[in-house]
Amino acid sequence: MRGHVQGVGYRQACCRAATALGVAGWVRNRSDGSVEVQAEGQNQQLLDLRLWCESGPAGALVSEVIPSLMPIAGDDWFEIRR
Repeated sequence: MRGHVQGVGYRQACCRAATALGVAGWVRNRSDGSVEVQAEGQNQQLLDLRLWCESGPAGALVSEVIPSLMPIAGDDWFEIRR
């Protein structure tokens, strides 16, 4: 995600949203000021998480979400990475 997405609790809120949706994967800040999310789950779960990511938590101003396909890692949890 790009925009005003660091310093607003984005990673913590994303982790809560993903966990509530039953999605596995991770979220982390990037040095360029963006936030990166890798998620695995059913199509509807991933769509719901993407919709959440497009708005984020209160205080976030998401300007862009860039989706990509990644290899499945097979994790069964969602975590915040540094």
